Amino acid sequence: MSDVPYHPETLYQCNGVTLACDSFGDKSHPPVLLVMGLATQLIHWDEQFCRQLAAQGYWVIRFDNRDIGKSEHLHHLKLPNLIKLAGKHFFNTQFTPPYSLQDMADDAIALMDTLRIPKAHVVGVSMGGMISQLIAIHYPERVQSLTSIMSAPGDKKLLKPTPRMSLFMMKPPPANRTQHIAHTINMWRLLHGKHYPFEEERVHRIVTTSLKRGFSPKGVMRQLSAIVSAEDRTQKLTQLKLPSLVFHGENDPLVPVANGIATAQSIPGAKLTIVKGMGHTIPTPVWPQIVDEFQNMVGEMR
Repeated sequence: MSDVPYHPETLYQCNGVTLACDSFGDKSHPPVLLVMGLATQLIHWDEQFCRQLAAQGYWVIRFDNRDIGKSEHLHHLKLPNLIKLAGKHFFNTQFTPPYSLQDMADDAIALMDTLRIPKAHVVGVSMGGMISQLIAIHYPERVQSLTSIMSAPGDKKLLKPTPRMSLFMMKPPPANRTQHIAHTINMWRLLHGKHYPFEEERVHRIVTTSLKRGFSPKGVMRQLSAIVSAEDRTQKLTQLKLPSLVFHGENDPLVPVANGIATAQSIPGAKLTIVKGMGHTIPTPVWPQIVDEFQNMVGEMR
């Protein structure tokens, strides 16, 4: 896969914010837009995964969402009030986020406009799956297919992490760099679970690179407020008319598997794959399965 072309990171003005984006593969091939999740950056779409997908004949595009990585950090926006955020999550009280998941979906469409992509296969993981669902709901003419990975339709009754995961996620990361890296690796180990070997060296590389590229705790809180304040998408998902895949880990501690089942049940004709033993990460051994099932879906569209 060393012959797969790589197009270096470039900054683009999209929907009023600056987004960092790079890509793999021939730009004349069908585009695949990868949308990452909460607190994660484009590099969390592993380069080798992107190359595997591009080698099947796609132009694979990954980007940093707003408020993370090399994309624009919106420091001019207020930090969400934690008490009001918790009230919204647990009691559905009034709360206005600094921006919404729909704003982030609009960012992605603006990036497609800038790259002159009329239509793309959209693949999202976790929060990125939620954003991808909104892209499909509000811009169906721009979406060839939808792949939602370890994500949710927005039903708050289902979006419940395990108690252990909730307690860990509530701990603020240490300010000390070395302690921050250790804390984050432990978080990824907990998300990953015990079924697949934990690739500590690879995770350490991603975590340290993320810090260099631009990690913003305040930006993460603004992204989180967009998730918490989002409306339930279940009913709107029932109106979709496009090929769809839903992948979910059997042992996901952050977004329980019931969310993946509900997502697939909401989208007419969606194919659901529950990956045995997988948590809230995409282990290396699962990459070929995702690529193969994606390729099969696209093949059926032809």
